[in-house]
Amino acid sequence: MKPSKNASFLTIACWLITCLAAPLGAQDINIHSHNDYLQQIPFWEAYASGTASIEADVILRNDTLFVAHEKESIRTGHTLSSLYLEPMVQAKRLQLGSLHPFILLVDFKTEAYATMHQLLKELEPYQELWEDREHPFVKIVISGNRPEKKDYHRYPFPVFFDYQSVEDTESLPLDKIELFSLSFRSFSQWNGKGRLIDSDIVQLKEAIRVAHQFGKPIRFWATPDSKTAWKALHELGVDYINTDHPGAAKSYLSSLQNRLYTHPTPREIYRPTFESDGTDRRVKNVILLIGDGNGLAQLSAAMYANNNQLTLTQLKNLGLIKTQSADDFTTDSAAAGTALASGQKAKNRSIGMHPDGTPAANLPEYLAPYGFNSGIITTDHLTGATPAAFFAHQPERDLTRNIASDLAKSPLSLFIGGGKIDFLDGETIELENLEKSGFILASSLRDLVTQKGAKAGYFASNQGLPKISGGRRDFLPEATKAGIDFLNSKDQPFFLMIESAYIDSGGHANEVGTVINEGIDFDQAVAEAVRFADGDGHTLVLITADHETGGVTIPQGNTADNTVELEFSTEDHTGLMVPVFAYGPHSHKFRGVYENTEIFSKLIKVLELESSR
Repeated sequence: MKPSKNASFLTIACWLITCLAAPLGAQDINIHSHNDYLQQIPFWEAYASGTASIEADVILRNDTLFVAHEKESIRTGHTLSSLYLEPMVQAKRLQLGSLHPFILLVDFKTEAYATMHQLLKELEPYQELWEDREHPFVKIVISGNRPEKKDYHRYPFPVFFDYQSVEDTESLPLDKIELFSLSFRSFSQWNGKGRLIDSDIVQLKEAIRVAHQFGKPIRFWATPDSKTAWKALHELGVDYINTDHPGAAKSYLSSLQNRLYTHPTPREIYRPTFESDGTDRRVKNVILLIGDGNGLAQLSAAMYANNNQLTLTQLKNLGLIKTQSADDFTTDSAAAGTALASGQKAKNRSIGMHPDGTPAANLPEYLAPYGFNSGIITTDHLTGATPAAFFAHQPERDLTRNIASDLAKSPLSLFIGGGKIDFLDGETIELENLEKSGFILASSLRDLVTQKGAKAGYFASNQGLPKISGGRRDFLPEATKAGIDFLNSKDQPFFLMIESAYIDSGGHANEVGTVINEGIDFDQAVAEAVRFADGDGHTLVLITADHETGGVTIPQGNTADNTVELEFSTEDHTGLMVPVFAYGPHSHKFRGVYENTEIFSKLIKVLELESSR
């Protein structure tokens, strides 16, 4: 019997290897492709997914081993050789995929000795698969109707066996036993949802201990087949995870460590006094904090990783906002920022513009005639979409040069952020225009607070600021305090927008640590704002997001050790509603579910300016 060289067969194989190859470094996750012959493309899908064990049931009929579970399901041409042995040779000869060694677990459905006799005949032409006995490409492991264990030594390399008891362990031919295989249902009736009960865990661990005591790996069959089950079995120490979805299981378990995060140093939170919260006192100042991409799951993850508490989650008045833009179900930051800043829906990518291309007045512009000073603080470039929505009017968010030019023309009294380079490029140096418009450029946050002029700015970096993981440390809460101190020193009402930009970056990159670290850092800025509001008594603090990023869910975690598992459904924004928290006078008026544009209109109303619009 000679291996086939069918061209279309190889085309499919190469395509699968290219599309499904397991990531490097993931081979320590051992997946068993259960009843692999039932897959749409047997062998190749499992091999390309990096599985460590592939199962084929065989039935002996007319001197041929057919791959099937019972005689009634035998299909012409579906033999052990055609579906498995020939493809394995092709993979090895053509150097396809990672060439990781694996087990072909052959489950005998017919009488053991006759089936074994035929198997040895069919293996004979494929000696190249195991010519390297120290590191064979394939090991053949017999399951199902096996010969008596006393006869295991009769069968030559590469034939091994699985063993299906942890009770009858006397005189085991260990050199011929490759692994222990046990029915999960003998230990637990768990359906793969929720968690295993403690007594089941004890029994499963004992079975695993026995197998490992003999120096052998273990597999459970008839296991529940879900992400929760895969994770639970892996954490128990099961060596081969049994599944009908080998690609999905491999991908999930291989990426698990990248989606688990334990926060090493939880931050202290601020506990509000609530003395002014929900009262009818006059609102003098407004502080709007925007966590870019900070949906409910991101906020929850930051809380669970921070000793199960945030300053933000102490607040009592909250609602939800819808985030759709004027021209798309899923907004970008430019349109969302414009909606928050102006109370007007905008097209994606446009900054401070109505859909018809005319400028939309933002809060700093609207409030200036009423004697308000305004400021913006961001961990992004100042020309980034969200901060720009509070001072610029441009049809395209990538018009960085034009956006930078708009800052000097705005009524802002304060800016703090990164991206000084954006104000140096081009024929006109916008830095000079900022100074001509009255901005005193501080050299540090401390220097900024001491400025006596009406307008001040601080460029925290020439390029972008680093993430927390890159060493940014406490810039945002310190900038929040400095910005509040500067504006409060003017003895005029003020509006201040503060943006945490990198929660969004973490969502786009599917980086769990970034989402959580930046979320906790954002909460430290929230604490500064709420602390000021408590001391002032006439400041309304609003905390929200422009949109959600990443489609984040939280399958598992452990609040005892500040560990959270995140799972992402996308690398883009989503249409999920995002929370709004309010603290201070009139905070109860921000409850409910409403459009993002209503943040603007509600603010104008509580400031008692609506009739003058």
